[in-house]
Amino acid sequence: MLSRVADAIYWMSRYIERAENVARFVDVNLHLTLDGGEPFEQWAPLVETTGDTVAFKERFSDATRDNVLRFLTFDPETPNSILSCFTRARDNARGIREIISSEMWEQINAAYLMVTDAARSGMAMESPHDFFTAVKQASHLFVGINYLTMTHNEAWHFGRLGRLIERADMTSRIVDVKYYILLPSPQLVGSPVDEVQWAALLRSTSSFEMYRKRHGNITPDKVIAFLLLSRRFPRSVRYCTSNAESSLHAITGNELGTWTTAAERELGKLNAELSYTASDEIVAQGVHETIDMLQVRLSKVTTAIYDTFFALGPSPSELDLDDPAPRSQHQTQSRR
Repeated sequence: MLSRVADAIYWMSRYIERAENVARFVDVNLHLTLDGGEPFEQWAPLVETTGDTVAFKERFSDATRDNVLRFLTFDPETPNSILSCFTRARDNARGIREIISSEMWEQINAAYLMVTDAARSGMAMESPHDFFTAVKQASHLFVGINYLTMTHNEAWHFGRLGRLIERADMTSRIVDVKYYILLPSPQLVGSPVDEVQWAALLRSTSSFEMYRKRHGNITPDKVIAFLLLSRRFPRSVRYCTSNAESSLHAITGNELGTWTTAAERELGKLNAELSYTASDEIVAQGVHETIDMLQVRLSKVTTAIYDTFFALGPSPSELDLDDPAPRSQHQTQSRR
């Protein structure tokens, strides 16, 4: 397979997954502000989740509801806005229409047109919940069409690899923002406000019902374990990285446990660490510190995937990987 084709499929899937996740946590925050009042009126952490704080501060003085909604939804200059994600996903899909199914192209094109129409009409500002629901449904439909209409060959596995790496990255960011940034005051830890926000975290990852079925009462340590270490929940970090490793081995043709490429080594080491990590170890080490490490490792996995399969010019390994927050470095490096 041409590296150009693999690159386009990989990033097409990542951008669609990213758009869905942005819609998820913005929509949950909207409900929190409507239901909870002033203690929940926090918009800056949403920008922190996407790693775009510096870019936001360069253009807006205050993290108000309207400014953050505009920045994360329809701003064409924001690399992680919903509009930018669907635009880039569609650009990638256009270049590989002979590889993907016609149904996939029709769905991604329809989603792009839906978002651009909403941008012109102001739908997201007037009826934000309806818009974000439509974005999530568009992403779900694309994933289902992809699964059912495309041969599960190398191209399909590159798309799955991109989607799962993106999902793991976003889940870890959402957990970190809640634990380290989102809570208004340390005095509120263990209070009803704290419990409502942990429930909101679960809802932002569509894990509230599955968590309650598994654990019942909401406690921070169990939520962290569920979203980071669950073997079975499809939005947990461990589930995503484990299945991403399976797709990576399907691409290379190597058996699980056999590492012949940099991408396999980095993802294999990360999976091994997650497999032998317990939730009490995360709490003892520090949740923020653990997720910082996880973000650095995911960034190294992304770089290794680029170096192994897509590199046609300077390697992103020349970039500083110690700070995982800037999300757009590898995108601009690997996408035209």
